[in-house]
Amino acid sequence: MDYKTKRWKKKRESILRKDGYLCQISKRYGRRVEAEVVHHIYPADEYPEYRFCDWNLISVSVGEHNKLENRSTGALTELDEELKRHTIPGVDWRKKKKDYAI
Repeated sequence: MDYKTKRWKKKRESILRKDGYLCQISKRYGRRVEAEVVHHIYPADEYPEYRFCDWNLISVSVGEHNKLENRSTGALTELDEELKRHTIPGVDWRKKKKDYAI
């Protein structure tokens, strides 16, 4: 996926704004940490049909992003696999927060 396109930059900003510029994983643990990255829960390379879906995007800090994805290999970690298990394609997890747990 090309993260330099105008479409992605607009979508990224939209998601950060929607999430209040806060890391949604840190927020689950009661911490207020600034989000700088928008992460694809279902990877864009494997699921291109989900790459611009709001329900598939989550605002995270750089530190949490590094816990979701191996930065050297690009492989997903167990934390990201758990996040995927709790994310139902097409269902907006932001509206079901009380039912969602990482």
